[in-house]
Amino acid sequence: MGEMVVAGYGMDKALRTSVSFDTPCGALLRELEQIWTEIGEREQDKDRMFLELETECMRVYRRKVDSANAEKANLRQSLMAKEAELKALVASIGENGPRFTVDEKHTSLKDQLAAVTPLLEDLRVKKQDRIKQISNVQSQIEKIKAQISDHNYQDSDGSIKQLNDDHDLSTRRISDLQMQLRNLQKEKSDRLQKVFIYVDEVHCLCAVLGMDFAKTVKEVHPSLHGANSENSTNISDRTLEGLTQTILKLKAEKKTRVLKLQEIVEKLHKLWNLMESTEQERINFSEVAAVLGSTEEEINSPGILSLETIQETEEEVERLTIQKASRMKELVLKKRLELEDICKNAHMEPDMSTAPEKIIALIDSGLVDPCELLSSIEVKITKANEESLTRKDIMERVDKWLSACDEETWLEEYNQDDNRYSAGRGAHLNLKRAEKARITVQKIPTMIDNLIAKTFAWEDERNVPFLYDGVRLVAILEEQKLRRAQREEDKRRYRDQKKLQSLLLKEKELIFGSKPSPKKTSSFNRRTGNHHPNSNGAGFMTPVPRRVSAGSATPELLTPRSYSGRYNNYFKENRRLTTAPLNFSVGSKEDSMSSFASISGSEPDSPLFLH
Repeated sequence: MGEMVVAGYGMDKALRTSVSFDTPCGALLRELEQIWTEIGEREQDKDRMFLELETECMRVYRRKVDSANAEKANLRQSLMAKEAELKALVASIGENGPRFTVDEKHTSLKDQLAAVTPLLEDLRVKKQDRIKQISNVQSQIEKIKAQISDHNYQDSDGSIKQLNDDHDLSTRRISDLQMQLRNLQKEKSDRLQKVFIYVDEVHCLCAVLGMDFAKTVKEVHPSLHGANSENSTNISDRTLEGLTQTILKLKAEKKTRVLKLQEIVEKLHKLWNLMESTEQERINFSEVAAVLGSTEEEINSPGILSLETIQETEEEVERLTIQKASRMKELVLKKRLELEDICKNAHMEPDMSTAPEKIIALIDSGLVDPCELLSSIEVKITKANEESLTRKDIMERVDKWLSACDEETWLEEYNQDDNRYSAGRGAHLNLKRAEKARITVQKIPTMIDNLIAKTFAWEDERNVPFLYDGVRLVAILEEQKLRRAQREEDKRRYRDQKKLQSLLLKEKELIFGSKPSPKKTSSFNRRTGNHHPNSNGAGFMTPVPRRVSAGSATPELLTPRSYSGRYNNYFKENRRLTTAPLNFSVGSKEDSMSSFASISGSEPDSPLFLH
């Protein structure tokens, strides 16, 4: 307020000059002073009242100033608060720049406040957006962590927690959280894939073992069966560990069952082979039978290792075992007959320990397992087949020798037939056969010598005697060779006797003058009787092997001997050690002489053959 001059009585000069009369307030003071003058107020009272008026005005001004100062302070405080909030938001959001600064030098407080307010509102909105964005990412992170750690990430009211951390709302933090979320999502995907692989493996194992898949996986975690979405499937470490342990248990169970089933199937195969089961009888267990030749990884058929399948296979084995007991005698005896046939064809003696009566007694007593007995016979059959192959060459030579002996027997009978030269039907065929037989008979000594040499070579190679129907073949051959020599000697003596008989007849003719007629008919009957092929007389017959002790031939095999000497030595030893009489007996000299006398009227060219 400008200065004013107040004219009046007794007014203080300072007071008068403090108010300008050009202002409305100065005009009112002048009018008041005039009124006081007209009233007749004293100068002292006027000064007092002017002083009071001035004091009252000062109080009003002071109140206004204080009010203005308070408003200024409030504006400044509000501005400072908003600036602080602005700075905090800028720092929190991380978007510092010139658009978020205010010029304090050239603008009033209200202008500054008006400039800060929209910026603050924008940052507040952006903060809420950032909070929602971060909360969303954090909630997903926590949810995945909860799934991985198998914790229940929920508040008491059941709502998922929302995290409000406004200290750092920068894009860098959002990027970090998103990166963490992507890593967790990848881990979740990997775990989910692993869970699916484990569950699929459990399903395959349960199918092979015939176990309840739903019950098995529910024991690990209920969400593994019947889950409608990936989020409902539990992927925690405990679930993965549970699935791993379940798979290990199922694999161990599978291995145990495979070994058990293979053991049962092995028994089943043995019983099938033993009882010669048909394909129709095996078809019901053909799939199970394939387990024997398969590895554990190859056995993947559904239900192949179920307890029901194993039990059915065991029952089949038990059923066949019961049948085996009733058919074992038949099978063993059948194999024994097979062994006998092989030995018979090869002229070998079968092992008497497997005689039918002994086999039946052993099976009935239960002292021997029929399968082991059958295996033993099969081994003997194999050995007999192998030995028969080694004997094949000698046996073929024996057959040729026996055939030659048969021809010799036939030739003897043919030579004794008085009608052999008759012109009957078939006489020319017999004549041709006789010519061939004479050639064959001439080869018999060579056959015997070659056969003896071959047999000795066989015995020296194997250090065992060559037995023919239980008799050492060399003994038979040497004995036959000796008998042939004896027969030649008998023939020579017979010829000498015939000559002597002729001389006696001539002397009788000189003395008595007549020649007695020979009794051809009676002498021929006696001769043919003596030469019957099945008799034990002087006629020739095919050599029949006789049984001797094999031990008597062994010493001869162990010592070197000359070709001619070992024949006679073994024959003497065989005669000495054998208690049974020889089948081929040589007639005594007296018997020969009596025979000569009885057939004195026979043909001079008909020799007498003795065994």
